[in-house]
Amino acid sequence: MAPNCAVTTTEKSSTNNYTLLQVHDSDSPMFQEKQKATSRKQFTWFLLLKLHRVMTCLSWLTNGLKATFALVKKRVSLADMNDEGPNGRGRLYRFIKVFLALSIGALVVEIIAHFNQWNLHMIHPWEVQGLLHWFYVAWLSFREDYVAPLVLFVSKFCIVLFLIQSLDRLVLCVGCFWIKYKKLKPTIDADASDVEDPSNFPMVLVQIPMCNEREVYSQSIGAAAQLDWPKDRILIQVLDDSDDGNLQLLIKEEVASWKEKGINIVYRHRLIRTGYKAGNLKSAMSCDYIKDYEFVAIFDADFQPNPDFLKLTIPHFKGKPDLGLVQARWSFVNKDENLLTRLQNINLCFHFEVEQQVNGYFLNFFGFNGTAGVWRIKALEESGGWLERTTVEDMDIAVRAHLNGWKFTFLNDVKVLCELPESYEAYKKQQHRWHSGPMQLFRLCLPAILTSKISVWKKANLIFLFFLLRKLILPFYSFTLFCIILPLTMFIPESELPLWVICYVPIFMSFLNILPSPKSVPFLVPYLLFENTMSVTKFNAMISGLFQLGSAYEWVVTKKTGRSSESDLLALAERESKSSNEEKILRRHSESGLELLGKLKQSEVPSKKKRNRLYRKELALALLLLTASARSLLSAHGVHFYFLLFQGLSFLVMGLDLIGEQVS
Repeated sequence: MAPNCAVTTTEKSSTNNYTLLQVHDSDSPMFQEKQKATSRKQFTWFLLLKLHRVMTCLSWLTNGLKATFALVKKRVSLADMNDEGPNGRGRLYRFIKVFLALSIGALVVEIIAHFNQWNLHMIHPWEVQGLLHWFYVAWLSFREDYVAPLVLFVSKFCIVLFLIQSLDRLVLCVGCFWIKYKKLKPTIDADASDVEDPSNFPMVLVQIPMCNEREVYSQSIGAAAQLDWPKDRILIQVLDDSDDGNLQLLIKEEVASWKEKGINIVYRHRLIRTGYKAGNLKSAMSCDYIKDYEFVAIFDADFQPNPDFLKLTIPHFKGKPDLGLVQARWSFVNKDENLLTRLQNINLCFHFEVEQQVNGYFLNFFGFNGTAGVWRIKALEESGGWLERTTVEDMDIAVRAHLNGWKFTFLNDVKVLCELPESYEAYKKQQHRWHSGPMQLFRLCLPAILTSKISVWKKANLIFLFFLLRKLILPFYSFTLFCIILPLTMFIPESELPLWVICYVPIFMSFLNILPSPKSVPFLVPYLLFENTMSVTKFNAMISGLFQLGSAYEWVVTKKTGRSSESDLLALAERESKSSNEEKILRRHSESGLELLGKLKQSEVPSKKKRNRLYRKELALALLLLTASARSLLSAHGVHFYFLLFQGLSFLVMGLDLIGEQVS
């Protein structure tokens, strides 16, 4: 058939007076005109739809930027830079300020050189145009001969540390995968506990140390009081270090209410409050009745163990006389509260799922987490008990117990509910304590480690892996490599860092960190930026602990919000439906509670108004990284530019306290 021919068929209906015409040629002029008209109309509507979407997106971005700038302006105008304390004006902050000033000056010179198109590699003395040009040429020569080799040496040293630490983390992940693949778990004897005979249950002491924990004291006391264990074989110690007299009365009232219900519980308050948590626990262990107990379970004030906690942990001690500690895992009631809690959850899931589980199974040693664990009292006593020499008393007792030959077990399946700090201020103070304390402890424990009777392998593990690699090298290279050397290399291109150092390896390692919490995979990039941003706090804390600076001995109780879990609500409902005898007790306590409330109102002191703060070091580093990103833009560095830009913005968000809890 010819290409321009049209095949038509005509059908005439017998019932209706119309003719049906079918044309079988799509190239017919009639169809072409109709298709052109349709395509023009469709294309017009397509463009209008795209334009509408673009305008909607621009409107959303504009409103978001306006709201953000308004919030930043208000925060800057209301902020008191002295809120950060003297640590914000330390040596590290002064160093960052000097580095920032030099970077801004260098950027101005580089911009002038860029727009003047100075050919710096083919310049002759008679071609120098002015003093600035001469200075720039002299700087280039000095930079290439003296500065670049030094920066290159330091960067290579940090890259080696980075690779060693990445290898350590990879080995831990392989160990975790092996445990999952082989389904390896700590085992207990089949006859570890005879539930039919309560007299076979060992005597257990439960300690709840607290200090000004107004928001959470009732939750922790209530959860401990409901532990499923024979009442005559358990004692709960509420160790209150609060300096608020009103709060002391409230805690005493809570303890008395549970005592009326038949719970074996006592309230203790120290007159001389020294040594923080370690001093509190040491004082409690000096009581005469402690000799009657075999194990002690420790819970911080925001921890809420399930009723079966003791029945899941105590049996692991049966038949293992060298087992000193059984540690449970933490779970978090507020892990989805905001971006800060989500990122913390990623870190702590990796810590428990990988670090604690692997070290516990293969080495029988890990750092005690300070809470949600059960100690054999004999192990505590033989290891020297609680000492007040550092701010990480939990790690201190764990190291000393390990040196005395005691073994540890980690239970990844036993979880205890607790809270994550929701504000950046609380999280920053917590991280400072967690990273300065290990360096204090390392200085104090090193002679004991070297002279101990444990094997050479265990000594090497303690010194090189536990302390140096994971507590010192990690914060050192994170801050030095990504916050100092990387922006410096933008002004010294002869020592530029390769892409795999700033992009490929960090993303891969961040992905490994997120695997224990797979729902957090969408937060991969924010997590990577967040960890680099926190490196300034961790580095500062590590230095202060290593060199015994003043801030190394700071102890600030992490602020809690007192969020209730579903189990708390069920327990509350159960508590409200008691028998008539208990109702009389509750009525009597409600009357005394009214009297107590009247006394508290008379002596009530207005609390200090909360507000978000500004953080100088983070803001200075934000400007430094943004300055370096502008310099990388002049040199057309793609990945380097984007990394520095987003890392600088993340420091800006932290410095303005725009992450975590926002106080209106």
